Amino acid sequence: MKLNRRTALLSGCAAAAANCLPSRAQGGVLGANEKVNIAWCGVGGRGPRIIENFERAGIANFVAFCDVDPENPHMNATKEKFPDAKVFQDWRVMLDKMGKEIDAVVVLVPDHSHFPISMAAMAAGKHVYTEKPLARTFEEIELLMAAEKKYGVATQMGNQGHSGDNYFQFKAWQDAGIINNVTHVDAYMNKWRRWHPWGDIQAMPTGETAPKSLDWNLWHSTTPTHAFSEKFHPGNWRGWYQHGTGCFGDWGAHILDTIHRFLDLGMPEKISATKLVQPNDLIYPLASTINFQFPRRGAMPPMDIDWYDGTDNLPPLPDDFEGRKLDAKIPGKFIYSGDYVFQGGSHSSKLEILSEEKRNNLQSTGRMQTDFGKNSDHYANFLLACRGDEETRSPFSVSGPLSQVLVLGCLAQRLGGELEFDRETKQITNNELANSLLKDTPRKGWEQYYAL
Repeated sequence: MKLNRRTALLSGCAAAAANCLPSRAQGGVLGANEKVNIAWCGVGGRGPRIIENFERAGIANFVAFCDVDPENPHMNATKEKFPDAKVFQDWRVMLDKMGKEIDAVVVLVPDHSHFPISMAAMAAGKHVYTEKPLARTFEEIELLMAAEKKYGVATQMGNQGHSGDNYFQFKAWQDAGIINNVTHVDAYMNKWRRWHPWGDIQAMPTGETAPKSLDWNLWHSTTPTHAFSEKFHPGNWRGWYQHGTGCFGDWGAHILDTIHRFLDLGMPEKISATKLVQPNDLIYPLASTINFQFPRRGAMPPMDIDWYDGTDNLPPLPDDFEGRKLDAKIPGKFIYSGDYVFQGGSHSSKLEILSEEKRNNLQSTGRMQTDFGKNSDHYANFLLACRGDEETRSPFSVSGPLSQVLVLGCLAQRLGGELEFDRETKQITNNELANSLLKDTPRKGWEQYYAL
């Protein structure tokens, strides 16, 4: 693929040229009974399982699969399962050669590669499903939201619980006045992470040889290149500041999503690292506690969130939790509101009112809805939105601000101390280094993805 063609995909010329293309090339609304032609980027790790989730909807047609290592075991199994789909190593080549055959692109690559693929796909008129968090930097997320608005395609972030019971319960209970006047949230994820055994790393590892089938240069995407190591690929990239968003970026989107959305949190005013265990310049701490302070929003009072991660770093238990035992292996949250304290898990787990007496009293009023009907799951919701039958529940306009809160928390984990954030200018006002890290300088040859 020529560089000038690649650049054109991301310019205003691409949008103008789309008027001359068939409906599939424009990301147009499909017929009511048409299947959605999907191109898949990233077939490792969780790839086969997510493919099955899309298959379950019955309206997905997999036309292409792409991976920087097209000979990895997951990719080989996928090629056998879908022998008619075309296989690529470079997603740019895939978009260039198959653009007219693709309706939607699924982005299931490491965090540092989400951004350019999603931007290029939207510029080419494709609907986009991108894993969480949307990108690795605040600016990249800002650009993804702007591109969604400009190109008018359906988008969805892969926090699948946002189409489950917790989504419908939170909305219904807030509408019924059950969830109101929330002033504090404790959220936690206390599980072993891959980087925990690495120790106090002082430099990028060297001395290993990359698999012959892996395009290691392309793997880096927009970020600077370095030597190959199994501490990066496969699967270990999440612990590095250059490539991942740690435990908070991984799990915060599954635990805080409905809180952020329905409590209209937006951006915090202050982010404070109140605990960091073995901070490091290259990888995330072994454990951290991060506090986020949010101002009053309309009639809703100011509130704050404490995030706890690590293998032995849990929040204090509410008084109403007395007599119970917390399973530290299950991620979750406590929500402190004006009338009740709620306990919840991650993903689609329902909330529970901790006080049995208050819960029974509320049940007797008939206000506590518990049946939320039959709804499309997150994957079917996206596919139906590609056909114009539904609206996505976690579009970039909703999941983008949540992702920005996550990457602000990652900055606090990286730098420590307090970060003051101006919600109007979207700048960190008290730390020049932190403010500079809201965006990256892309490596040469990748700059075009940062221009709408």
